[in-house]
Amino acid sequence: MEHVVVVGAGQAGAALVAKLRAEGYAGRLTLIGEEHAPPYQRPPLSKKYLLGEMELERLYLRPESFYAENGIELLRDTTAVSIDRADRRVIAGGAALPYDALALCTGAVPRRLPGAIGGELPGVHVVRTLADVDAMAPAIRPGARALVVGGGYIGLEAAAVCRTAGMEVTLVEAAPRILGRVAAPETADRIRELHAARGVTIREGTGLERLTGDARVTGAVLSDGTEIAADLVIVGIGITPATALAEAAGLEIENGIRADALGRTSDPAIWTAGDCASFPWRGGRIRLESVQNAIDQAEAVARNMLGAEAPYDPTPWFWSDQYDMKLQIAGLNAGYDRVVVRPGATGASASHWYYAGERLLAVDALNAPRDYMVGKRLIEAGRSPDPAALADPATDLKALLAG
Repeated sequence: MEHVVVVGAGQAGAALVAKLRAEGYAGRLTLIGEEHAPPYQRPPLSKKYLLGEMELERLYLRPESFYAENGIELLRDTTAVSIDRADRRVIAGGAALPYDALALCTGAVPRRLPGAIGGELPGVHVVRTLADVDAMAPAIRPGARALVVGGGYIGLEAAAVCRTAGMEVTLVEAAPRILGRVAAPETADRIRELHAARGVTIREGTGLERLTGDARVTGAVLSDGTEIAADLVIVGIGITPATALAEAAGLEIENGIRADALGRTSDPAIWTAGDCASFPWRGGRIRLESVQNAIDQAEAVARNMLGAEAPYDPTPWFWSDQYDMKLQIAGLNAGYDRVVVRPGATGASASHWYYAGERLLAVDALNAPRDYMVGKRLIEAGRSPDPAALADPATDLKALLAG
């Protein structure tokens, strides 16, 4: 391959180009990014960076000099607008870039509220990019009133940051409870208690009727008729894979850009990785939205672009930081039929183990790093300990690994 082009300068794209060079690829390498900043990490954006505890340069995944020093052509402020598959060219920044292999690491875009209900009013924000966070930063101040729409991890983390900054915070979730799609009631209960203790008002089973205001948002009318004031609205209602470029090029789409186990799309010259990519996994097909998957999958794809032919088979893991609570998740809980609760060493810690029949699927560890590590290793090994042993605080978790 004389020229590899990577579209998307996020976590996956940055990991992919770095891995290609580390694995010995010596050809031309181009990374196309829409933002002005070099590739940066997203998780601290809405936490330490927003609170002023982290400088911009510390967000960068690698020093700016890394790309030139490694012969990586980083095109910033550049949007890829189309792919000419027949001639193998990417049209971007007013130029046609030829490629021998192309990787799409286009990530995902946040869902927004409709303009018809006030979603486009100034003061209404999503949390995804550096520009998003910079735009909301002036409104993060003590005594200001924040409305968070959405009770998933994005919304809950936003609520925690706003409350930490001294704001009055109300969170609304249209579903019957927070974390309804991603966590068991046991985990949701602990997270709800955490926020309530910090003074966040959580309204479950309550939708948003409309936002109010003219020049900027001033409040909201909820589905039960309640009217609340708001100086800032943060929308955390999920993300959708960024597939427009791939779809326009005629690539197969299935909950993201459809890839095989190696990361190759329906066009053998085009690969994909990260939030935008769906891939076969243990008899089904999944798309994972996490930093670690973006890195691991991108590195696997880089190796496969160079001929490794190694299927990507991850053990998914995630995390969420809220106040002084670190939630670590190993595995996927889809299809669980019971949850085993293991009390923690302190009242602030616990772990929740998801089972489908006798099979361990996943674990949520709340301020319980040992439980998380043991659970992750058990899941990776395909082992399912006796639920009664897990629930017994006297059980030595390490013994479960040895047994």
